[in-house]
Amino acid sequence: MSDRIRKINNLIQQEISRLFTRELSLKPGVFLTVSRVRTTRDLRKADIFVSIFPATEVHYAMKTLEHEHHHLQKALHKKMQTKILPKISFTYDDTEERADVVEKIFHDLDL
Repeated sequence: MSDRIRKINNLIQQEISRLFTRELSLKPGVFLTVSRVRTTRDLRKADIFVSIFPATEVHYAMKTLEHEHHHLQKALHKKMQTKILPKISFTYDDTEERADVVEKIFHDLDL
């Protein structure tokens, strides 16, 4: 990954995290975290991976992101100062859930 892409990914991650805090209204007790961003080399697309807590609210949180997608896209573009503005998409990142399953398996094997 080039240094330029890494910087763009960091910028998008910071700005989307701020937008989640300021402009995304979720029901109490639901939290979203941007776990990583993957931008294409041509800067046309950015996949934003989000962790959702609690896991029982994944469907609700993803629906909310889908509903607010255009608003978040527009707000991000206002903050970015790049010639090409990537089209964003949100993907649920279940890494922590899978890690918990693996940890439980290792714990169960420890006799």
